[in-house]
Amino acid sequence: MADLARELGVSMTTISRALSDHHSIGPAMKQKVLKLAKKYNYQPNRLASALRKGKSQLIGIIVPYIEGRFFPSVVHGIETAASKAGYNVIICQSNEDVAQERRNLEILLSAQVAGILVSLSRTTLDVRHFEKVRSRGLPLVFFDRIVEGDNVNAVVLNDQEGGYLSTRHLLSQGCRRIAHLAGPQHLNIYKNRRQGYLDALREAGIAEDEQLIHYADMSQEQGSTAMRQLLTLPEPPDAVFAAGDYSALGAMQEARRQGLRVPQDMAITGFSNETFTLITEPAMTTIDQRCEEMGQAAVRLLLEVIDAGGAPFTPRQVALRPELLVRTSSVRQTEPELVARSYTSTFVP
Repeated sequence: MADLARELGVSMTTISRALSDHHSIGPAMKQKVLKLAKKYNYQPNRLASALRKGKSQLIGIIVPYIEGRFFPSVVHGIETAASKAGYNVIICQSNEDVAQERRNLEILLSAQVAGILVSLSRTTLDVRHFEKVRSRGLPLVFFDRIVEGDNVNAVVLNDQEGGYLSTRHLLSQGCRRIAHLAGPQHLNIYKNRRQGYLDALREAGIAEDEQLIHYADMSQEQGSTAMRQLLTLPEPPDAVFAAGDYSALGAMQEARRQGLRVPQDMAITGFSNETFTLITEPAMTTIDQRCEEMGQAAVRLLLEVIDAGGAPFTPRQVALRPELLVRTSSVRQTEPELVARSYTSTFVP
């Protein structure tokens, strides 16, 4: 900017106002400044501007990873909604590491972002690092994996309903010994999916059997290991509801390696509607998490907090409804209309 000002014989203030289309600068001067800026390929330093103003048009995002379908789709929804509102985004990955999550938070704070969207890492047990965000009065919204409590702004899927829908569907297919591949229970999503599973069993008059609940991460390898262990039980399960599609895939592959037919001998459902669920053999029944809708809802809530401008804002949580996508991995009945059918329920937790 100093170079542009020197060449045109004007002040840096004039250059700055011309570049920002300020009303105090006439059209002829604006045209001169823009022409010279283009000649020298001038790019405004948005971060420096944010530091001067103490705010920016940037939204920070922290996600555990950007793989598979879920988080990339949520981020796409965030970017779409943020762009429409005139914001850009900075995306950070914690790689399921709470230490990296803390570093990501520091990076976003130093970038003077206008607000932060967070989905917790699998290893986040202590959430005190987010108090620094709150103490600065910076808008903060959690999504999917959240800090639970009444004083938190969050957007989630009704995971409890998703677990209920999946288990109720397996019960409707005549399954009675339904195993559950459960994720880490300190994360709200896996805790709530497990609760939905238990709700459906209780509704059907079936007692909880801890032998049928396998706790692990949601990897394909862990799903395979879980299925091997379940098949060694004196009375093995006749169905599996997995809290993630990758663990469901591992369970399905192991069941077939053991000579079982899916779904005739072992009905299987997953959770997340990963892209591969349509091309597994058989196609996998799963829960759609409304990924892009979640991202857009998270931005809308964050913008509400930003627009409040520090005024009292009552924290709230937005819960999206899951959708059960019924495919052949869980359908034991022969009626063709059951296959590839989707439906939701009037579930009340």
